[in-house]
Amino acid sequence: MPESEPAPTPEPEPAEAPAPTATDRSAKRAVTVFPLLVIAAGVVGVLTPSSFTGWAPAVPWLLGIVMFSMGLTLTLPDFTAVARRPWAVGLGLVAHYVIMPGLGWLIATVLDLPPQLAAGVILVGCAPSGTASNVVTYLARGDVALSVSVATVSTLVAPLVTPPLTLLLAGQFLDVDAGSMVTDILKTVLVPVLLGFLVRVLAGRYVDKALRFLPWISAVTIAVIVLAVVSGSAALIKDAAALVFLAVVLHNGLGLALGYASGKLARLGKPASRAMAFEVGMQNSGLAASLAGAHFSPAAALPAAVFSVWHNVSGALVAAWMARSARRERQPGPAAARDST
Repeated sequence: MPESEPAPTPEPEPAEAPAPTATDRSAKRAVTVFPLLVIAAGVVGVLTPSSFTGWAPAVPWLLGIVMFSMGLTLTLPDFTAVARRPWAVGLGLVAHYVIMPGLGWLIATVLDLPPQLAAGVILVGCAPSGTASNVVTYLARGDVALSVSVATVSTLVAPLVTPPLTLLLAGQFLDVDAGSMVTDILKTVLVPVLLGFLVRVLAGRYVDKALRFLPWISAVTIAVIVLAVVSGSAALIKDAAALVFLAVVLHNGLGLALGYASGKLARLGKPASRAMAFEVGMQNSGLAASLAGAHFSPAAALPAAVFSVWHNVSGALVAAWMARSARRERQPGPAAARDST
């Protein structure tokens, strides 16, 4: 993802970064610790799977907690921001639901994945944007408003988009009940998000006091989801771990690169292009794991569990690199200083 070529119509970055709030600092710490929590959960699930027998049915409820927390972070200005930038938000939505599903199918085909794993990789690609993408965009000095808008819209339209895409791309590997999948997404994603938003509207003063705890609630809950998913497919991990990891790294890495490239090609500017990278490359892997376990098998949920770990590690690393690049661009070097004299 080159940062050296200036965009024809760049969006100006603020001269001074806003002072981080307590919520910002909490979110930054949570997104930093989150991969460690998920890795620990995965290791525990592999080593002692029998200790968590019967946890799988709780995954949809746990995902509902995560999505309710997401709804609590939304405000009315988040929705008006979509109306103010329909072109950029529309581009982000199309890029997300074209690039990642297409990459999922391509990777599953090229690597000749077994049907269950292929369906799982494709399902990850068809999921909405990841819940941590907004925080990672902030850390990368990206366009947070655009990130929030794309993440919100991709989540709200997921019941209409994820099932038919999964049917189209994964149907050649396994039978897909798209109708039942719509119902599950409505129950575990859309309804909790809207309930959380309603609570924010009606009791915003009280919710604001709890905002800094929400990233931690989401992080711990997703770690428990990974624990349940991994423990249910522990026997398969030893046989397929390397292949699944390769598929996940390719899926996430190409998604980040192509997401950034789509913003550059559309001349959105560097901050918006950074946001596009994370909105395309980071997926709601908790939803993918829940749907895979409910509609396919524990093996199909394995790519989502690995993706949940990896995309947060890669997202944090790419965000740090982008933030350093942004700081260097704002500081003229010796040559620029000599030219200005």
